[in-house]
Amino acid sequence: MNGVVMQIRRAQAADVPVIVEMIANDQLGAKRESPGDPRYLDAFAEIDADPNQYLAVLEVDGKVAGTLQLTFTPGLSRLGMKRATIEAVRVHADHRGAGLGQHLFEWAIAQAKERGCGLVQLTTDASRADAQRFYERLGFEASHVGMKLKL
Repeated sequence: MNGVVMQIRRAQAADVPVIVEMIANDQLGAKRESPGDPRYLDAFAEIDADPNQYLAVLEVDGKVAGTLQLTFTPGLSRLGMKRATIEAVRVHADHRGAGLGQHLFEWAIAQAKERGCGLVQLTTDASRADAQRFYERLGFEASHVGMKLKL
């Protein structure tokens, strides 16, 4: 991308504060996140220890500019097909509109193929119309209804 040095890598504990800041930096995240809370580091340790989890960061010129979490799930349905779930996708406000989100998704889809997944899935909040259009442009279809139960 025009001489910009980009790298996608596995997140490290030192990346957690900037990842949480990106997650908190929107109308939904601002209501439910609390940057600086020590529980994020506990959650990171659990994610990092699980071989079916990949918390990715996208660096631009050495600084974290995007993130997503990729989960690989084995299953019995669809003839034992493995699937990948993409969650917590964020691009830093300073870098939005530059194609980094698409770059992250292309990388995630390639990772899913390498791990033998036959399906990539995601959910998005119903209020995120722009995100839904973005996912549709990438080829995702709104084929299911997602439901949640808060505990």
